[in-house]
Amino acid sequence: MTKKKNFSEKRKHPRMPVISNLIEPVNLHYKTEDGKETSLVAILADLSASGMRMISFLGAPLADRFAISLQLPGAGKMEVSAKLAWVKQRENIYTIGIEFVKMADKDAKLISEMADDFNDCDTRILLKLPDVCVPDCKCNKICNKIQKDESLFEDK
Repeated sequence: MTKKKNFSEKRKHPRMPVISNLIEPVNLHYKTEDGKETSLVAILADLSASGMRMISFLGAPLADRFAISLQLPGAGKMEVSAKLAWVKQRENIYTIGIEFVKMADKDAKLISEMADDFNDCDTRILLKLPDVCVPDCKCNKICNKIQKDESLFEDK
């Protein structure tokens, strides 16, 4: 008899994948074990209110805790305290999982709303609904989907 594995979702918050406007470096600032301040630049791959996945070609961070500055279009600068969750390496490419330890409630709320709106949009696309975009979409500043209706978001 084969035992079934439980692959239930462990994430607390919805996530959104990297979108073209988010492909910008994220700086992880940290102190090494010997107390030296350093940083590592990585590219954001996906984001939720509880963490993110990044890709680095420069190596993996050499610390367990970080100070991160996130700059999201339409959301402004977010200061986050985080910890290393996991690292996977394939040749010279490092995929890094970061768990947020401390983030302003308003920033976590905004990221969750952006992810919810992004995922709701995907659902409307899959259902082939005629109107995919909604005027109150929190994700519109970073959306690059071909279904995006720019006229809903023009400054008036």
